[in-house]
Amino acid sequence: MVAPTFGQQQSKNPYYSRTDRSKLHVSNKEWKRILEPNLYAVAREGATEKAFTGKYNEFDVKGTYYCAVCGNRLFRSGAKFASTCGWPSFFEPGAKGSVTYREDRSYNMVRTEVLCGRCGSHLGHVFDDGPQPTGKRYCMNSISLDFEADKGSSLKNIQK
Repeated sequence: MVAPTFGQQQSKNPYYSRTDRSKLHVSNKEWKRILEPNLYAVAREGATEKAFTGKYNEFDVKGTYYCAVCGNRLFRSGAKFASTCGWPSFFEPGAKGSVTYREDRSYNMVRTEVLCGRCGSHLGHVFDDGPQPTGKRYCMNSISLDFEADKGSSLKNIQK
């Protein structure tokens, strides 16, 4: 098992901050220069990771998930659940405004795309088949997420 790299984008990305909440207005040309190609394809072009391959799909450590592009706080581990859909799933965002939404009509489907509320990067989609209390399933791409474990949490259960 190889441990995920946490916060790997921080060193090359001057826009990455876990404290700054101001909206970012950065061109895709600039993001392409800064981001790793796989992250750019998902976050800025709306690609999707192959199911069951993401580092956070079967990941059960207490902590906080952040946008891998800009560092925005997105989800808490307490809202993560085993959906068996192949991608990490959450029943609610970590804070009001941490994500935004837009209609996605690609692939002859009507879905709701989930975007980072700070930088507008593609995170995944939200569906109405999740657990209570919200009934939502935020189906996210692992590559679009960074993770920081709570103090005292063990990372030894990492699958990928």
